[in-house]
Amino acid sequence: MLHFYSGTDTKKAREEMNKAIELVRKDGARIVRINDTNSTDDLYASLQGGGLFGEKHVFVIDGVSENEAMLPVLLQMLEAMNKSEEPFFVYEASPDANTRRTIEKYAETTKKFDAPKKEKDGSVFALANAMRRADKKALWTGYQRELVKGKEPEAIHGVLFWGAKDMLLKSREGTPENKRAKKLVAELAELPHESRRNNFPLEYALERFVLSVA
Repeated sequence: MLHFYSGTDTKKAREEMNKAIELVRKDGARIVRINDTNSTDDLYASLQGGGLFGEKHVFVIDGVSENEAMLPVLLQMLEAMNKSEEPFFVYEASPDANTRRTIEKYAETTKKFDAPKKEKDGSVFALANAMRRADKKALWTGYQRELVKGKEPEAIHGVLFWGAKDMLLKSREGTPENKRAKKLVAELAELPHESRRNNFPLEYALERFVLSVA
């Protein structure tokens, strides 16, 4: 059976999903969590059943669309997940329209939790401009200011990543600016994965990135 959770209010969505997981968890079933740092083999293995001793599982597949290799595998497994006797819970914060429709087609239940829209605060975008100028002081003070204002590290990372990609799109191939933009895009793309792999808070990983900008 497949249950689909989505929405930009990640805290609320995961809280509600975890409540639902506990409701369907029976006889000490083991919770198996799979995210974008896992492999496609881990996804395939989730459909192999309870194993040698009939152990029961609840599978939680969280944010695998961040991994380009895993998303197609997830989509092709949806029908089997729907028919499985073991429960599958899928969470995607902001899936594209096609991905959402495909998952919802096979989901027994669908719930969406979006965070309230806030007025745009242009100050966070000043971080992207400071990065573009390689103004380390402005980038550092701006980053600390956004944290004090309560901005989530994930949101700050998103703005910096957008800024780096914008630099790349507006630069000419082979120029120093183009090479620098490619380096920034690569570093920022890897940052969340590295943070999760090393159990290192994204806030501190971003601090290290900010101090390394040149």
